[in-house]
Amino acid sequence: MQLTRYPQNPVMLPDPTSDWETYNVFNPAVVYDNGLFHMWYRAQGLDWISRIGYAVSADGVHWNRLRRPVLEPRDGTDSRGLEDPRVVKLDGEFLMTYTAYGREYFGAQPTHAGGGILPMVARSQNGIVWERLGPLVRGEDNKDHALFPRRIGGRYVAFHRRWPTIWLAYSDDLLTWREADMAPVFGPRPENTWDHQSVGGNGAPIETEHGWLMFYHGYDQQHIYHIGAALLDLDDPTRVVRRPKASIFWPEELWELRGDVPNVVFSCANIVVGDTVYVYYGGGDHVIGLATCSLAELVDFVLHGE
Repeated sequence: MQLTRYPQNPVMLPDPTSDWETYNVFNPAVVYDNGLFHMWYRAQGLDWISRIGYAVSADGVHWNRLRRPVLEPRDGTDSRGLEDPRVVKLDGEFLMTYTAYGREYFGAQPTHAGGGILPMVARSQNGIVWERLGPLVRGEDNKDHALFPRRIGGRYVAFHRRWPTIWLAYSDDLLTWREADMAPVFGPRPENTWDHQSVGGNGAPIETEHGWLMFYHGYDQQHIYHIGAALLDLDDPTRVVRRPKASIFWPEELWELRGDVPNVVFSCANIVVGDTVYVYYGGGDHVIGLATCSLAELVDFVLHGE
């Protein structure tokens, strides 16, 4: 199977009249709550520093944006930007994971050229005003972290990535994530496939009767991004129930093949409304696209597809 692109893609473009989202809007988090689609998206403007904006929609396609970002750099931890949010609503509040990119080094070696990254967690009561809680992991190149939409065994659970592998972490309070409570889930395949070089989690997993349905991204030697799906055990998400070999989405449109970064479809959001899965993604690290599928069809593919 393959995700179906919305015919009028992209659903969001940069705003040339803005100072902070002039060049790129991409990699959004989306939550469907109280009959509305809520989006938190990464944007880059005149200074090329990433900030997180907010938009709301009644249909998931046409968006009204706030004029100013809801999260932007404030210290050395994130002086070079806040990237790739993922959001869930849990226990009556919005919880966000995002990557802080700063000038400081957080380990023995820089994780990015000229600076370091931290996988961060934040909370909000209204989705607009956010409280930064702190990092999930320190001292390593670690990102692609996303919270599960409910607790497991009374604890918060989050994906994260120790390159090139997807990991899992647990916490009692969102503040302390102990090394002893972290474990790998799965990594790249040894075969010469679309996810041969690296894998990372996308948005929050979807709970089904068969297990946790997760979307993930990967790339090969040509650095072409694909999106795939896998099924994890409900009680122990480190146990992979099934992981088809085929991907379900890859760059095809011109604005996905070219852009600020070419050959990229990168998603931080895969929400279910009715029986439809809405996958919001960044195309070419430049604009935001939407692709959909039937939840039942996707579950059938993950259970039985090759």
